[in-house]
Amino acid sequence: MGSGVMLGKLDPTEKVRLDNKRLEELYNQLGPANAENVISRAMEELAVRLARVASAYGTGNLQELKKVANSITIIADQVGMSTLGRVASDVAQLTGRNDGAALAATTTRLTRLGERSLMAVWDLQDLSV
Repeated sequence: MGSGVMLGKLDPTEKVRLDNKRLEELYNQLGPANAENVISRAMEELAVRLARVASAYGTGNLQELKKVANSITIIADQVGMSTLGRVASDVAQLTGRNDGAALAATTTRLTRLGERSLMAVWDLQDLSV
């Protein structure tokens, strides 16, 4: 009856990585207080934009989705979240293709990774206070 293939539970988790070198550069360039201010504002902006990603995707507004994903790429790269920036860039590129499955999967990954990245940075900030 079966082909011998066992299907397991899909576990879409990936480790969040922050670019410590980029964070160190921010602290060295701006000083601790200003760097923390920049990072806090970036986290707030990322949270807002991740909500806009969900909204744009949910309504099928691909132009808005592309615009928001591109802005996430810029902010994420600025504060050392290179993986988040790369996935956001992938979402922006997929909006111009006719591949709904890839767009759905990558948008879901962006949302999941974005939430986990925000939690990681907030946890780091709690440790430094």
